[in-house]
Amino acid sequence: MSPARLEAFSDGVIAIIITIMVLDLRVLADPRPVALLKMWPTFLSYFVSYLLIAIYWVNHHHLFHQSKKVNNRILWSNIVLLFCMSWVPFLTAYMGANRVNSFAVALYSLVIMLCGLSFLALRCAIAEQSKDDPLFEVTNRAAFRKNLVAVLLNGVAIPIAYLSPVVSLGIIFAIAFSYFVPNIWVS
Repeated sequence: MSPARLEAFSDGVIAIIITIMVLDLRVLADPRPVALLKMWPTFLSYFVSYLLIAIYWVNHHHLFHQSKKVNNRILWSNIVLLFCMSWVPFLTAYMGANRVNSFAVALYSLVIMLCGLSFLALRCAIAEQSKDDPLFEVTNRAAFRKNLVAVLLNGVAIPIAYLSPVVSLGIIFAIAFSYFVPNIWVS
């Protein structure tokens, strides 16, 4: 199988994940602005989730453009990543419906951490088949470190959610924001 075919399949699954998230946003019958303000947990969870899914999609795209071929390890690592990502819409809605409570944020943090771990597994699978490419090795090493730090911080966000769900979400958002800052955590 070519990397382009697997990337196209993944693009379709990711598009469905984002579609499910947006379809879960409900229009209120109350036209007052205060009604929308009361929905801040839903909007916050949607924003963070959309941002995370977009980051995974962009990184997935870059990773597969460095891949020459797809083997079974890459194929299954990608399937696991997409499975973990498929939980994001449910947990986004769950977190919003439960007003960003401790358990909902801890569960969300866990799934985001699992997404990161599965992306690391995919990165390792692609790195294994690209080990003779020195350019890939340099870029992969830096990206691997950034992914690893993100996974570790997501792991830290899980217990912190029980102390302060807002701080836990702040950690997750800071991780997401770091992907817009070149070379953070990779030097």
